[in-house]
Amino acid sequence: MVFKNKLNVVNTELKTPSTSWVERSLQSVWHPCTQMQHHETMPLIPVSHGRGAWLVDMEGKRYLDGISSWWVNLFGHANPRINTALKDQLDQLEHAMLAGFTHEPVIRLSEKLSALTGGVLGHCFYASDGASATEIALKMSFHFWRNQGQTEKQEFICLKGSYHGETIGALAVTDVALFRDAYGPMIRNAHVVASPDARLAQEGETAMDVARRAAADMERCLQERAGKIAAVILEPLVQCATGFAMHDPEYLRLVRALCDQYQVHLIADEIAVGCGRTGTFFACENAQIWPDFVCLSKGISGGYLPLSLVMTRENIYQGFYDSDVRRGFLHSHSYTGNPLACRAALATLEIFETDEVLAQNRVKAANITEALQPLAQHHRVKHFRQQGMMWAFDAVFDDATAPAAKTFSRRFFTQALQEELLLRPIGNTVYLMPPYIVNQEEISLVGERMLKVFNQVMGEAA
Repeated sequence: MVFKNKLNVVNTELKTPSTSWVERSLQSVWHPCTQMQHHETMPLIPVSHGRGAWLVDMEGKRYLDGISSWWVNLFGHANPRINTALKDQLDQLEHAMLAGFTHEPVIRLSEKLSALTGGVLGHCFYASDGASATEIALKMSFHFWRNQGQTEKQEFICLKGSYHGETIGALAVTDVALFRDAYGPMIRNAHVVASPDARLAQEGETAMDVARRAAADMERCLQERAGKIAAVILEPLVQCATGFAMHDPEYLRLVRALCDQYQVHLIADEIAVGCGRTGTFFACENAQIWPDFVCLSKGISGGYLPLSLVMTRENIYQGFYDSDVRRGFLHSHSYTGNPLACRAALATLEIFETDEVLAQNRVKAANITEALQPLAQHHRVKHFRQQGMMWAFDAVFDDATAPAAKTFSRRFFTQALQEELLLRPIGNTVYLMPPYIVNQEEISLVGERMLKVFNQVMGEAA
């Protein structure tokens, strides 16, 4: 009876104002990547529903999702085709464990993804989130070398400013102090080498020059730790969490060659930059190379359900293929290869194919770049940059230590909400990663209102 009464209370409260939902959330939900005290002054948005590129709150206010809900949503909220696929799957199979069993959605998804690599990466191992995919790739590389009798190869190299997730193993190859400093004593440190961030170009240098300089630093580390390194992990073309640092594809070609030379695995973390974000389905295709491992998550399910996976090569798969269970890859979680998530991913891949999304995105990308030109030429903007369906620029402050500079991201986020935009700067870097279904009217709106918000926020800083 008590439980039934509680349900009645909840059903009644479904009709309460949005302020009630905010208060209840702040009392009961610990929100991710958030200093909860900031919500005393920074708005928390109670979302009612989503349609296309828009989210709508419980008071009917709408927000254009300019960051694809943390980079996951590719084809809009409540996409009819993905919805239909999931409804069909619900009537067939919601979940079955993948140990000792298999099912159609996970088989078809694995086959389709392998085909997109021309069969080079022919084996898929599934998890739920991006950090888990990182953990899997690191463990696979480490365990592979142990199975090969090369037990000294147990160290990893990552890039300065790299971000690969927030579980303990993923933090070991993450170089963003905000995320890892508090957990330092728990972390096994990796070797950190120079980033190929094109913003680091010295006078007279090109982005390719920076890439070559960074690759030389990678080679230095590989030489110094010869026989000790298991793998290099990197985010191809764009290091997102460090402020959307973009680099020339030449860097990927050079690192691929170095990994071959020193017998080291190359792990491509395409969690944020895969699934068409950089202009090709896999970011590594821009450099015409394939890594030994690709990590995918975020957009792979169209932003619908938690899904991540690691794709790898035949020789690595064979390195675990043995009658001895100890030589197998002993990693799992209960929802590995969830049929609903895999079905959402299959619907996502079908949209890519039938709608010629990559070709359409090239047209949209040109239109968005044009709409952002007033910002690109703004006297308080530097390093305006674009890769595929990703844009970023840095706000210029006379004093980077001033309060206005330190609070820029929160002030920009709050002001953008007033202009019906969901944008979440990283430090002084403003970035745009909209769903691929944005139309020309929405593109124009984004360009005009981003400029308005930037002028307002920078005017307050003057």
